Amino acid sequence: MISLEKDKKLILFDGICNLCNSSVLYVIKNDKKDKFRFAPIQSEFGQNLIEKYGVNTEKTDSILLYTEENGIDYKSTAALKIAYYLGFPNNLISVFLIVPSFIRNWVYGYIAKNRYIWFGKKESCMIPTPELKSKFLD
Repeated sequence: MISLEKDKKLILFDGICNLCNSSVLYVIKNDKKDKFRFAPIQSEFGQNLIEKYGVNTEKTDSILLYTEENGIDYKSTAALKIAYYLGFPNNLISVFLIVPSFIRNWVYGYIAKNRYIWFGKKESCMIPTPELKSKFLD
């Protein structure tokens, strides 16, 4: 069962990726309206969501955005919608949603494919501080 607080959006992220973890910390810092919750893809919650929606983690393994009303957004669409929901000035980047997704996803895929080489990775998923624990789903 996938349970998310009303009006919240869930970001599933690669918990061992340094770029993904930095991105999550950026979202937390800029999420002034407390819209987001987080779960590593590797977590039980993340795995349940992936299974429910039949996500192929061989093709999409870095970031997903889940909302009850829209289901799952992938790759560049997920990243741009996250920026949109953060509000001004981050939402300005969502203008790139007008670019065809095959172009956006090619760029996104290139970065995602090289993220461990460029940014490194951790041995295990990030453990949130006690202050941030309420934002993470297990």
